[in-house]
Amino acid sequence: MEKIHALVHKLNNPDAGILLLRLALGIVFIYHGWAKIQGAEGMIPFFESLGFNAFWFYVASYTEFLGGIALILGLFVRYAGILLTITMAVAVVTVHWDMGFSLQQGGYEYAFALMLASAALVATGAGKYSFTKKVPMVCTDCN
Repeated sequence: MEKIHALVHKLNNPDAGILLLRLALGIVFIYHGWAKIQGAEGMIPFFESLGFNAFWFYVASYTEFLGGIALILGLFVRYAGILLTITMAVAVVTVHWDMGFSLQQGGYEYAFALMLASAALVATGAGKYSFTKKVPMVCTDCN
């Protein structure tokens, strides 16, 4: 047990964990955003059936696609995270909520996980392994 405990401590690297989270989310969002963009002809009527016009379809699609790229690169991660959290919250409520939680039933399980993971990146930021310049999130000269 001591060897496992020592290994766990050697693997302690929160910035690597944030990087892995960014990569996983980025890949998923790029994939789904690009699929929406490529399938716009079929997706726009679906969005309209939910009460959203084509403009909101493009906002959601490009938020996912470009937001995913930003997450992978570690650029504007908090801002991308906010937009992706909102996008997924809307998906949970408008598309999946009435089907319950279970993904197998078309429920909100997956979108909910993506929403919370995006929100986690808002809280943590990009981490050390990113292209983001480190800027304090608190105003240091405000009173």
